Amino acid sequence: MDAPGNTDAAVLVPLYLDGDALHAVFTKRRDDLRRHAGEISFPGGRQDFPDEDLRITALREAEEEIGLSRDDVELIGALPPTGTFVTGYRIHPFVGAIRAGHEWKLQPNEVEVVLELSLPDLMRGFEMRRLVGKGVPIKTPTYCVDDNLVWGATARIVQHLLERLEPVL
Repeated sequence: MDAPGNTDAAVLVPLYLDGDALHAVFTKRRDDLRRHAGEISFPGGRQDFPDEDLRITALREAEEEIGLSRDDVELIGALPPTGTFVTGYRIHPFVGAIRAGHEWKLQPNEVEVVLELSLPDLMRGFEMRRLVGKGVPIKTPTYCVDDNLVWGATARIVQHLLERLEPVL
């Protein structure tokens, strides 16, 4: 599987069950960052070195950004790579099962807040929209829960996740 982009990156899609609903863990990035400022994303980032296993990248970044120990994550699958059109990343999403009730330790230089959004709420908040990111108009799936707007590459990852989980949701 391939996707547009010339820089490989990986994200962790942490999922946990609370009551009857699956929840996904997202981060809202700080507004003053150079790239993807203020956006909602999954914890992740670029490889530390070119041959680093992307699963390790995703786990390391989640530990650095939100304090989720790799020992607390059971990797259960991967989703198709997703490209970012403006910044040129090829994001490899890995899905991990975690327990509910984590106390997050945010990396203050990067993460403003951790969001725990239920998949049913995300599905109810779905809408295709035309947005402008860095001056480039894009048509993208969006997911809005309360005042939290998930769009762009993260929304495309959510869309792939929901398509895979549809039979059990």
